[in-house]
Amino acid sequence: MAIGAGESIVRYPFSRRRMLGWLGAATALPLAAGCGSAPANATIYPVRFTDAEWRKRLTADQYYILRKAGTERPGSSPLNTEHRKGTFVCAADDNPLFSSATKFESGTGWPSFWKPLPGAVGVSTDRLLGYARTEVHCNRCGGHLGHVFDDGPPPTGKRYCMNGDAMKFRPTA
Repeated sequence: MAIGAGESIVRYPFSRRRMLGWLGAATALPLAAGCGSAPANATIYPVRFTDAEWRKRLTADQYYILRKAGTERPGSSPLNTEHRKGTFVCAADDNPLFSSATKFESGTGWPSFWKPLPGAVGVSTDRLLGYARTEVHCNRCGGHLGHVFDDGPPPTGKRYCMNGDAMKFRPTA
């Protein structure tokens, strides 16, 4: 279409392409803001080290799970078959987490417990997979341990599904 004498081009501040881009960004930002497990990391814990110090103190697998909220392969932990009496402690700071009396076979491939020791763990909301899950972390160092679900056995009905590499076992002497 030609523009005649005395006519001017009207420029709209928004093109359709620009508008669709802004709408996409406006939709993505709230989703991105809700991802991850920042609440556990935002708290100041009694046991603290720099990232470099954590890397020196932990194995590569422990660091990945405890400090980066990773997950081990199901069925890979020797703690799955640990049935002696004792205490499961945090691999990062030796904080006692679970009694062997609360361990049960969940069939999931990860060590599972129906109750932590009093004051041992904290929880936060994890949206890393795009939906809300309850993350479990060590109350002393903030290390990621796993997640808790509402499909466990009585008396609590909870299943604390923990990464074996996030813990060590201390048998009762």
